[in-house]
Amino acid sequence: MTTPDVPLRMEFSVELPGTAEQVWEAIATANGISSWMFPTELEEREGGAMRFHMGEDMSAPGTVTGWDPPRRFAYSEPEWAMIAGHPDAPVTPLVSEFLVEARSGGTCVLRVVSSAFGTGADWEREFFAEVEKGWKPMFDNNLRLYLTHFPGQRVTSLSAQTVVPGPGEAVWSAMRQDIGAEAVGDPVKARGLRGQVERIGDHRLLLRLAEPVPGLLAAVAMDQGDGTTWTQVEGYLFSEDAPDYVKREQPAWKAWLEGLAIPA
Repeated sequence: MTTPDVPLRMEFSVELPGTAEQVWEAIATANGISSWMFPTELEEREGGAMRFHMGEDMSAPGTVTGWDPPRRFAYSEPEWAMIAGHPDAPVTPLVSEFLVEARSGGTCVLRVVSSAFGTGADWEREFFAEVEKGWKPMFDNNLRLYLTHFPGQRVTSLSAQTVVPGPGEAVWSAMRQDIGAEAVGDPVKARGLRGQVERIGDHRLLLRLAEPVPGLLAAVAMDQGDGTTWTQVEGYLFSEDAPDYVKREQPAWKAWLEGLAIPA
């Protein structure tokens, strides 16, 4: 039997605006995490259950393993190999640790470490590389913008995703053109939502919305290597009108993604 004794590790740090207490609220509470990452359920205590909702049919359970406000938050995820498409792989749970260090001037440094033990298989290293590729901009952009503009506010999540025909580059180009996102700082009007472009890169787009519903909107178009592209829109909305907006418009956002299909 193969023994999981090969270390797998991802580590990075990001400097963020806000006090240690504000950063803690953003990284270690259900509403906080849902405001910039994934819609999340979380029992806010050591030993508490948690669950990330990453799409219509995908979620990841976990357990809080470290709870020391406002300095250290940690959790383990036992099913990461299944999410990666290898449900029977002999790997240890994925453990993620967030360490908050307050700095002078009203900022904090957040150190993020995720680790597990695997067998040395290529897919394990590829999984960690993809996680880091997605996580770093999420922490450095989504989380930073949340702490800058919406700290502590109640979030309403908007989520739509689908796989469409067409190569990733063509679908990504259609997505950017339809939104009107040419460069960071550009004003945009995305299906009636007005705001500006905050980030463009790695087939990922991040908008900061001003009206009629303020918040953040992330969009992604990732080539699947088989002539199709996985697309997603994830919204983090902060207003009393947000629940009504999501109920009314979430199906229309999925229809918009489906309309990005590129004929062969």
